[in-house]
Amino acid sequence: MDIGEYQVQARAFKKYSNDYKITYPALGLASEAGEVCDKIKKIMRDKDNDFFDDDRVEILKEIGDCLWYLAMLCDDLMLPLDQAALINLQKLNSRLARDVIGGSGDNR
Repeated sequence: MDIGEYQVQARAFKKYSNDYKITYPALGLASEAGEVCDKIKKIMRDKDNDFFDDDRVEILKEIGDCLWYLAMLCDDLMLPLDQAALINLQKLNSRLARDVIGGSGDNR
């Protein structure tokens, strides 16, 4: 699926009021990212870091929830999600070309 089309279709499930624009999806994104991490943590603890197909499916569902909140955050900020993806790839390609993939700092 095209990420821009996803953003358009995802709007149908947007049920929070304009009073909570930006804040609601930002908090939701943080919460869902935490759920992804929690599932991974429990697999590390309980399954000796062995990821089975059902584990991957459950993590994928949480990643999908992250994607929805990310799309709505972009929507609320009047930003196209596909542009975020493109800008990110451009940044990573630049870092790779300059051999600064590792390290820290936003503008390296």
